[in-house]
Amino acid sequence: MITAEMVKELREKTGAGMMDCKKALAESNGDMSAAEDYLREKGIAKATKKESRIAAEGLANIFIDGNKAVILEVNSETDFVSKNEEFKNMIETIGKSLLKTDVKTLEEAMEVETEQDGTIKELLVAKIAKIGEKLSFRRFEIVSLKEDETFGPYLHMGGKIASLVVVKNANEEVAKDVAMQQAAMRPLYVFPSDVPEEEIEKERKVQKELAMNEGKPADIAEKMVEGRIGKFFKEICLSEQAFIKDSGISVSTYVKNNGGEIVRAIRYEVGEGLEKRSDDFAEEVMNQVKGN
Repeated sequence: MITAEMVKELREKTGAGMMDCKKALAESNGDMSAAEDYLREKGIAKATKKESRIAAEGLANIFIDGNKAVILEVNSETDFVSKNEEFKNMIETIGKSLLKTDVKTLEEAMEVETEQDGTIKELLVAKIAKIGEKLSFRRFEIVSLKEDETFGPYLHMGGKIASLVVVKNANEEVAKDVAMQQAAMRPLYVFPSDVPEEEIEKERKVQKELAMNEGKPADIAEKMVEGRIGKFFKEICLSEQAFIKDSGISVSTYVKNNGGEIVRAIRYEVGEGLEKRSDDFAEEVMNQVKGN
């Protein structure tokens, strides 16, 4: 009988997850030593030891099949590994596997079966053991088109930035132009309606203070604030930004002039918001040579 105490002991010894420890003990008929060997053979114990390390490099990518697309980001510790064909093939396997599902959370995605490598979680564990770096499937989103909608995919810098746009009643060229805009100009939001009210109010206070400090009367300052809020939206909202190919119009006007409208836009920049490694690759290699 596999007890909770046995699972706890194996977790403490190997650092593996509870379900992995439970399965290892079951496969080993409760033999603790054999269960440890099982985890090592599967690469799980080795992989979990890397969990505390920083993985902020990697690639983002987009995979499309008919009216369905998935945008995703997978991280590695070094840019060197992210350029490796094995790493790129792993991302392709993950993307194509997700396209066959409608999962919404990372937990669900990890349990998705691939064609030849078990689940996505098992694929990652195997690659971590083989490559020798922490690899992290950070995020994804599956998008399905509705009637009269079109995808606009765009990858920048070899996959360091992935931009996926959906437009309605416009062609792929228009959608891709918007995706390129989003990749280059880094908007924080798609539409002004997406901006949290507290963020808008904070900007209003800042702009009113600036106007008052310029010596403007309160009523004039209020009017100036509204104009500056419009400028604020043009900086942070994709739909309001000046279109790169024609700065005289906004992005939303460009799409409208081509008979369409922006429906949705997703932008992934690899490593955004993550802590970066402070050491360099040369130092890492030296550490490995020295056995650190």
